[in-house]
Amino acid sequence: MEPSVDTFATAGRLAGAYRRGELDPVAVTEAHLARAESIQPALNAFVLLDHAGARAAAEESARRWLQGAPRSPLDGVPVTIKDIVAMAPVPVRSGSRTTSEEPCRIDAPAVARLREAGAVLIGKTTTPEFGWKGITDSPLSGVTRNPWNTAHTPGGSSGGAGAALAAGVGAIAFGTDGGGSIRIPASFCGLVGIKPTFGRVPHAPMDSPFSLSVSGGPIARSVDDAARMLNELCRPDSRDPWALPYDGRDWTIGPELGVRGLRIAATCSFGGAEVFDEDIVVAWRAAVDALADRGARVELVDTVVAPLRPQFEAHWKAGFAHALRAIPQEHWNECDEGFLVLAKEGLDVSMAAFAEAAAARATLIASLAAFHERFDLLLTPTMPTVAPRADTVYHFSEYDRWSHATPYTVPFNLTGQPAGSMPVAVSGRGLPIGVQVVAARFREDLVLRGCRALEAAFPFAQPHPTLAAALASIGAAPGSAPTAG
Repeated sequence: MEPSVDTFATAGRLAGAYRRGELDPVAVTEAHLARAESIQPALNAFVLLDHAGARAAAEESARRWLQGAPRSPLDGVPVTIKDIVAMAPVPVRSGSRTTSEEPCRIDAPAVARLREAGAVLIGKTTTPEFGWKGITDSPLSGVTRNPWNTAHTPGGSSGGAGAALAAGVGAIAFGTDGGGSIRIPASFCGLVGIKPTFGRVPHAPMDSPFSLSVSGGPIARSVDDAARMLNELCRPDSRDPWALPYDGRDWTIGPELGVRGLRIAATCSFGGAEVFDEDIVVAWRAAVDALADRGARVELVDTVVAPLRPQFEAHWKAGFAHALRAIPQEHWNECDEGFLVLAKEGLDVSMAAFAEAAAARATLIASLAAFHERFDLLLTPTMPTVAPRADTVYHFSEYDRWSHATPYTVPFNLTGQPAGSMPVAVSGRGLPIGVQVVAARFREDLVLRGCRALEAAFPFAQPHPTLAAALASIGAAPGSAPTAG
């Protein structure tokens, strides 16, 4: 009988099956590559699949497992990489027709660490141009769709990562987060997403310590899988001058401690944010009650900080202008129209305005550091809406960046705090809802404890029955995928 593989299996389950000799990485890799090909026409989650590289890595991993010498708990585990980071020997296109088609010669730090851990890198996932928005479509790759409902977006900018993982491709996905780009797809796709503390995961190349877009991290099906990936991503790399000192911590140890005795602040109106879907409020309240039932000391709070847009709009646009300056002007018309509009406005941001934003950022960091002297964790909705339609025009009145897309996520890119999104419910429209867990800088351990408590309170099947039905409707029903072996 031909062996079969459940492509929705977690990394933890795969490692156990490898150890017992029930599966081998070659069979698992073949199943994931086949699954990726099957979902690509409906979801458009991949820029490319590296069949040859993945198969070679899987064969090497299989030999290590047979010898009883795996490199790490991720050895032989299929992983996807967002196409905004370097992965040799393929190009980094960043969703743009203006980028080079030349293959990369080196791996980014996160990719290098995953290879060293023995992970099987099966392909690169889609992103909006330069990761500029919380919806994934680009001039280079077109529209990426949400497997829960293909009329809707998986979010962004790690949208391809979220869509592929939710559809059963890869055991874990690597994404980046400059304003919510890990947490937004996690919320919209019913997944776990962890944005680490700024500097926890080495990143290169990096422009400056003022960057927001350097927090790489896991999108996963379980908190344990996210912690497993974090263990590897945190390892040192001298190319990042702003990286935190490596402390060798095992992030899989501690989340089981739960939330008993922790002081948790909870709000839906952080920074003046407004929720536009009552199902999200209901889900957030259920999460609040669940943490209180598990012994947390929960306090409802109000806005905590002032609205961010007046202070940081110039800061946001200036970052796009920096990217635009690197593109020859004769190619500007090849850019995403929305990106180009904002980037051109950013060209007019003065040094004085940027300095004012930097000062405001320092004030915000200090304010939230003081807040976390009173509270171990903050619990908010991850998003004020469920996933909007895939053809939504980003940063216009119907889906404004500051009001609809990032009001709960971007503050913690500005402060550098760790934050995670956990799936807790499905809306009446059949789309997943996430809640966000935030801790003080350097306290990923508390984020993981809060996330694990929510995971226990709201078990989220992978795939969820609603998702399984949606996948069946596009001819990609979940189940055991035959291998090529």
